[in-house]
Amino acid sequence: MKRRAFIATSAAALALPSVVRAQKQSTLKFIPQIDLSFLDPHWTTAYVTRNHGYLVFDTLYGQDGSFKVSPQMVEGHAVEDDGKLWKLKLRDGLLWHDGERVLARDCVASIKRWARRDAFGDTLMATTDELSAPDDKTIQFRLKQPFPLLPMALGKSPSPMCAMMPERLANTDPFKQITEIVGSGPFRYVMSERVQGSRNVYERFDKYKPREGGTPDWTAGPKIVHFDRVEWTTIPDAATAAAALQNGEQDWWEYLTHDLMPLMRKNPKIKVGVQDPTGGVEMMRTNCLQPPFNNPAIRRALLWAFDQAEFMQAIVGDDPEMYYTPLGSFTPHTPMASDVGLEPMQGKRDYAKVRQMLKEAGYAGEKVVLMVPSDYPTLKALGDVAADTMRRVGMNVDYVVTDWGSMLQRRNKKDPVEQGGWSAFVTGWAGTDHLNPSGHIALRGNGDAPSAWPGWCVSPKLEALRNAWFAAPDLAAQQKVCQEMQRQAMIDVPYMPLGQYIQPTAYRADLNGVLNGFATFWNLRRT
Repeated sequence: MKRRAFIATSAAALALPSVVRAQKQSTLKFIPQIDLSFLDPHWTTAYVTRNHGYLVFDTLYGQDGSFKVSPQMVEGHAVEDDGKLWKLKLRDGLLWHDGERVLARDCVASIKRWARRDAFGDTLMATTDELSAPDDKTIQFRLKQPFPLLPMALGKSPSPMCAMMPERLANTDPFKQITEIVGSGPFRYVMSERVQGSRNVYERFDKYKPREGGTPDWTAGPKIVHFDRVEWTTIPDAATAAAALQNGEQDWWEYLTHDLMPLMRKNPKIKVGVQDPTGGVEMMRTNCLQPPFNNPAIRRALLWAFDQAEFMQAIVGDDPEMYYTPLGSFTPHTPMASDVGLEPMQGKRDYAKVRQMLKEAGYAGEKVVLMVPSDYPTLKALGDVAADTMRRVGMNVDYVVTDWGSMLQRRNKKDPVEQGGWSAFVTGWAGTDHLNPSGHIALRGNGDAPSAWPGWCVSPKLEALRNAWFAAPDLAAQQKVCQEMQRQAMIDVPYMPLGQYIQPTAYRADLNGVLNGFATFWNLRRT
């Protein structure tokens, strides 16, 4: 039976018993993109953990839809000593969920922990001589040189978010997960109601004090909560998720699948929208430590095999309005994007030619372990195309399908494939992650440094160009650097770009106040 027919005929059967109206009004039911496998927003780049993080934790600055940052936990900052001394002042009324007051030393420890896992944070700390808390409300940066992007680093919305947490938690090794989830954000995480793989629960933190003034937009402005409780229900099957939304069993489905968009749009009780206009930018990340992808020539040859349109159509179908190719290193239609060096991604694919290129590059039939998450529909679709394409050009593909959480764990292994390692995995980012080099961790060439992302590409030229971007005096100079970075990326190939697509979301028509950006849970009301 086709998916749409199944939904139309089985909706009534899937309905749960009705609940009292008062409970419905105070509880928001949400279907996340994937199961929440990890709870530590510093530890992983997974967006589902970032979204969870913004319920529970707060940030010093927020970011709006124009990517400008403004104070969130801080009331403001002062800059002295020709830009080399920053003093950030916490606003009054900030409390942790355990009732303790938020102190500057908590924030200092949190920033240091986050920066060990984040590319932008790593750059900020490399520019910092001293980060301290001279008193309970002041966070102080003494810099080696001016760093005007400091608020942007602390307030960026892409993952990993710069979540503030109590000092006792922030002192946890950043390469180990925290086990106690205590923040100062608008919701408390209810650990006792967690069911791994299916359920996560949040309750409104009644002592949360929203900042005054401003307009809610992405993560900026006041975070005013109207629901007492938010329940996340993991529903991997799209047909079941769609039926639950149509029945009113669920209020919001984060990642509406593209094939069900026409059906949802016909339902007057459902609204379909796009929260993030920068879309999803997809990639295949290769392991540069292990054969065969430790050979840059093999990585370069494989670029010519991948048809970005084929990858994007596997996710969205044939609607050209829902995807963009060719994708380079930076988000399309943003200031740093260009078509420099994108010849490998253009034109018809010649698989026989690529097979010969791989042979000449030294590929000798080594096993390629491709990791793909079975419970992440978009990435599963990308993995299917990637495996098929690599087999067409003669690669010996071991297609390892596992759940998302297990894949994230395995990708940290640096061992050979015979010892449980890996060769490649498919993943995706929000376009906001790839607006420029600051947070673009996949474009780094810092090898196996502590802040490096799994894949561990070594490219001194990419690192030098990244540093040059931070030092560039104006937009034109930044754009020139990014063009050179993209050209170098086609030589060093830290990853294979697979295209950009637009991700829709769907929610009940009586749910108002859904903000742009990504799934946040303040400003929402039911009418």
